[in-house]
Amino acid sequence: MKPVLQVALDFLELSRALKLAEEAVEGGADWLEAGTPLIKSVGLDCVRELRKQFPHHCIVADMKTMDVGRIEVESAAKAGSDIVAVLGIASNCTIAECIQAGEHYGAKIMVDLLEVPDFLKRAKEIEQMGTDYLGLHTSIDEQMQGKISFEKVSRVAQEVNIPVALAGGINSENAWQAVEAGATIVIVGGAITKSEDAQKATQEIKKAIDQKISIKTKLFKRVTDENIRGILEKVSTANISDAIHRQEALKEIFPITSGTKMVGQATTVRTYPGDWAKPVEAIDQAEEGDVIVIDAGGVGPAVWGELATHSAKQKKLAGVVIDGAVRDVTEIRQMKFPAFAKIITPTAGEPKGFGEIGVPVNISGTKVFPRDWVIGDEDGVIIIPGKKAAEFTNRAMDVLERENRIRKEIEEGGTLGKVTELLKWEKK
Repeated sequence: MKPVLQVALDFLELSRALKLAEEAVEGGADWLEAGTPLIKSVGLDCVRELRKQFPHHCIVADMKTMDVGRIEVESAAKAGSDIVAVLGIASNCTIAECIQAGEHYGAKIMVDLLEVPDFLKRAKEIEQMGTDYLGLHTSIDEQMQGKISFEKVSRVAQEVNIPVALAGGINSENAWQAVEAGATIVIVGGAITKSEDAQKATQEIKKAIDQKISIKTKLFKRVTDENIRGILEKVSTANISDAIHRQEALKEIFPITSGTKMVGQATTVRTYPGDWAKPVEAIDQAEEGDVIVIDAGGVGPAVWGELATHSAKQKKLAGVVIDGAVRDVTEIRQMKFPAFAKIITPTAGEPKGFGEIGVPVNISGTKVFPRDWVIGDEDGVIIIPGKKAAEFTNRAMDVLERENRIRKEIEEGGTLGKVTELLKWEKK
């Protein structure tokens, strides 16, 4: 079987899914998938519409069936699905019912090994039961933690004699690796469905699959703890807040320098009001790219000014956050150094040396630990805990990518309310 490109339409809105499907087909998509969120949102009408608009394309219904296999396969097949996806973690009885129903109603069955512990053993069992395809799937939640690997598909493809599908984290850079690893069906979601130009994105991924080449992309890549900074420099604090359930910015901490972006890990300082000794000493201890985060009790006098800023720039630090006071703001702005503070005052305190460096601090009610990630822009400052850095960064990038697609649809004549079908989702 020649490798095929399956586009997963994981939308909530049918109109958006159909528009994207049209672009993907123009770009060379082989199969179209009614994604699980779409099926749950609008029911099997999405399959009927896909069949109606794309009568010559293979339509996959990602039902993720766990029970009542015959009913679900029958309904999906009657709606127009060529392939119905069920879960490998389901019972043998359910999978057998799905296969029998597929034979009766003219649909092939793809069994998804998502979250199956012994996936290799299960793959062999399900092949013997008579399924048509096997699927390996890195879940979106796993992708957000940077867990993307083609090892499983390679192992399964060597042990079975039916086509194997692979989904999760695939883009134009790594699609060829999926094929090399043994995938016959390459399932792509976000790298196409979140693209501003889905036709072009589909063409590039199709080319990467057919020619087994890597085509560079700036988006749709997920990070691990080693390469977080580059992604955080692309996303906004608003993206991050949306990604982590509307997390609030640091309260009453405001940008001093307009038009700057701050990204770095925290070098924390606890000091007494007006005592600028430890903040200055922290500059020497901080690593390049760090952000100095100062807990000065939320009051003045100033613990940071022009000379401290000069020193920070010499050390190539990323910025400073002060739960307290700053001065010399004209000079700091001229240097375009990212600074965020609660108070502006001309009055400085005395360097007495009280306090500590590299300890947990409380900034306007938010606990900040050494090496947490600190991101600041015109909207304020957001803290990402170090232990959750990769996941929250990936989720923020996912928000940015989705907004890029929505913005494009608005520019083509929509509105935010119409594109997202806002009225439909109002709480009744």
